[in-house]
Amino acid sequence: MIWRKGAAFVVGRLLLAVPVVLTIVALNFFLLQLAPGDAADVLAGEAGSATPEFMAQLRQKFGLDQPVSMQLLLYIKQVFTFDLGYSFRHSMSVSDLILTRLGPSLLLMLTVFFVAIVFGVTLGSLAARNLNQWKDRMISLLTVMAYATPVFWAGLMLIVVFSIKLGWFPTSGMQQVAAFHEGWAKVFDIAHHLVLPALTLSLFYLALYTRLMRASVLEQFSMDYVVTARAKGLTETQIAYRHVLRNAILPVVTMAGVQAGGLLGGAVVVETVFAWPGLGLLAYEALFSRDLNLLLGIFFISTCLVVLVNLIVDLAYSLLDPRIQLR
Repeated sequence: MIWRKGAAFVVGRLLLAVPVVLTIVALNFFLLQLAPGDAADVLAGEAGSATPEFMAQLRQKFGLDQPVSMQLLLYIKQVFTFDLGYSFRHSMSVSDLILTRLGPSLLLMLTVFFVAIVFGVTLGSLAARNLNQWKDRMISLLTVMAYATPVFWAGLMLIVVFSIKLGWFPTSGMQQVAAFHEGWAKVFDIAHHLVLPALTLSLFYLALYTRLMRASVLEQFSMDYVVTARAKGLTETQIAYRHVLRNAILPVVTMAGVQAGGLLGGAVVVETVFAWPGLGLLAYEALFSRDLNLLLGIFFISTCLVVLVNLIVDLAYSLLDPRIQLR
């Protein structure tokens, strides 16, 4: 019965997500149309000059000579058939190009989520259990500094210290191309390259989740059920792990779901700084080359990822708090 209700909930949420995704696709399409220039202008600029006839041929080739409304309808039709168009810059289909970059982005995002949530929950709980002591003050100071530090500056400083000065980690890329590692050697090589990008992007979210967890734990310890648990003879450690932690982590899970889109935005900066071959770097390159099909494809995949993350958050809520029913 529970599995059937869960499956019905997932199907219902996915059906509700369809109009949301299509609306976002249309908004992204019109917003990109507001930017000056198009793919034909970029290609003509790279060639140095172009005749009006050649420009007209380029626009006809890319379908840019049609009205904007017709271009939008054709693109939505392509989306329904899982055809995201063709990238003139990379001379390949957008779907294939995104698939080659999706893996590195997911690896970076999942690593950042894991590090930020696990260490944020741990440090926040530690700070709350040592309220106004040196541990609490030290954690609060470090989290404020991490929260206030710009992501790109933190990435550059990590490169200067740990890559250039100490030589512990590579400065950019996902793996050593000329090394041709295989098996576990390849895994360790990718993990070695992943450390600095993941650490850079984790700092902001780690600080946020730590502060949020600290406030949530303090709030939960003031609840009536904690007083009842103490009256029953439970120790503070038992109360913290059996009751308080499970309830206090709910706001952190909620914030993680809300910030899934923000994480994708932060990945653009980090992937650019570290030349990490993910969707963020691909979007940065597509923006300057006016590759609208590629940008729209990246936005579409990003929207789907955000919807999926929020669905997972709703399911996690029902597991962490039995009072929450899937409807």
